[in-house]
Amino acid sequence: MNTTSACPNEAPLEASGLTSTVRKVLVWDAPVRVFHWLMVLSFAGAYVTAESERWRLLHATLGYTMAGLVAFRLVWGLVGTRHARFASFVRGPSAVLRYLRSLVAGYPEHHAGHNPAGAIAIVGLLGLTTVLTAAGWATFNELGGEWIKEAHEAAANLMLALVGIHVAGVVLSSWLHHDNLIGAMVTGRKAGSPQDGVRSAWHSVAVLMLVAVLGFWWSQWQGNPANLGGQGGASLTHSVDHDDD
Repeated sequence: MNTTSACPNEAPLEASGLTSTVRKVLVWDAPVRVFHWLMVLSFAGAYVTAESERWRLLHATLGYTMAGLVAFRLVWGLVGTRHARFASFVRGPSAVLRYLRSLVAGYPEHHAGHNPAGAIAIVGLLGLTTVLTAAGWATFNELGGEWIKEAHEAAANLMLALVGIHVAGVVLSSWLHHDNLIGAMVTGRKAGSPQDGVRSAWHSVAVLMLVAVLGFWWSQWQGNPANLGGQGGASLTHSVDHDDD
């Protein structure tokens, strides 16, 4: 649910008299957008391949990709552009309740970046990804026993449910705010006042992200070119030897 505010009491655009100055401004920098869509791709691919022994290594590769992306997002949440920083959108319970009340009243608060309710989903997804990938690593390396595997599966299903709630929230917010929030995560631009925009999209950082991820995938492909299928071992690129007998 990606609609954030530099001011927790910011009113709807229509009520604040800003409609005459509202235009599409750059809110989401390129690293945030690349992170978002790589996470979507990686989680979808990992979930689809979860039950396939043949694609076990691909499943693990995508899981490790998610872990790396979360690590990047935590850093970017501290040093990134204004709307990417956690300090700009992580709010307390009162801000979340106020925002939800504004939705029910039909006059939703306008937030240039993530709204307070959406922030809960963002933080929850980051936390669940951490648990999910840690349990997945332990499962992949046959550590911790059956309970680790069950914890991994439970975290995956919980994350799928949270993703569903997040998507529903994005659709609802798009309708209530009359703004295409999915499109905004592609272009980086949303309706807002000029002061809401960020100065730079930081394309260079996004390119480095893509190079790092594609390089990692390529190294996995080189280690197991059979479409990253086969059995896993102590490391991602190690295949299990089969006895001749």
